[in-house]
Parts: sequence; structure tokens; C-alpha cells
Amino acid sequence: MLEVGLKGVEKTVVDKTNTAAAIGSGGLEVFSTPSMISLMECTCKLCAQEHLEEGLGTVGISISTNHKAATPIGMEVTCECELVEIDRSRLVFKVRCYDELEEIGVCTHERFIIDNAKFLANVDAKIERAKNK
Repeated sequence: MLEVGLKGVEKTVVDKTNTAAAIGSGGLEVFSTPSMISLMECTCKLCAQEHLEEGLGTVGISISTNHKAATPIGMEVTCECELVEIDRSRLVFKVRCYDELEEIGVCTHERFIIDNAKFLANVDAKIERAKNK
């Protein structure tokens, strides 16, 4: 059961694949902002998922983030999230990331609880509408 106060933690190591240079969001070999955001969303998704009924999932709908410090290749990044608000199907998380020395990012992230089958049916319908356009 989802409850305010649930927490989750995920980690990654900065390597050549998740740098700003590799992603294209910048030219330097440091942990990219898109990679940090992906880690933040994944941490929240996994935190919520283990408390949902079978067939349900979540989708990210908004993120407001601040990437505060660079992290070099080889350092581990830890992401911690806390579920701070539940409003029907809307979940709000506070998230922070830090490397081995300092906090590198913070965000507020919102997700909606969805029925996976219904969601995918709507996506498939969109494909059909686009074909018939």
C-alpha cells in the first residue's frame, strides 16, 4: 500500500555512457543532467511499483530539478526519494542525488498511477489515429 513517507534508494556509477558528452547534453565527460533525471525517475518508479497491485504502474508527468554539481567518471551517484504527497492517482516525490563528496541534485517529481493495459490501449489507438490522418 502506498503511504506518504515511503522511501527508495538507487545507485549508479558514472561511466562513459552516462556523461554529458555521450548523451549530447554537453561536451564534458561528467554525469549528465539527463542521466541524473533518469536516475531520479527510476528511483521513484521503483519505490512506488513495489506497493502497487498487479497490472498497475506509474508514469512520470513532471519534474522540477536543479543539477548543482558535476560528478566525474568513476564516482558512484546515490539517489534517494521520499513520497511526500498522494492525491488520488497523483504521487509527489522529493528527490536528492549525491556523489561520494556532495549533494549534486534535487528535484520534485510527480507520477500518475495507471492501469498498464488501458494505458497501452490508448497508445495503440493513437498510432491508429495517426495512420488514418
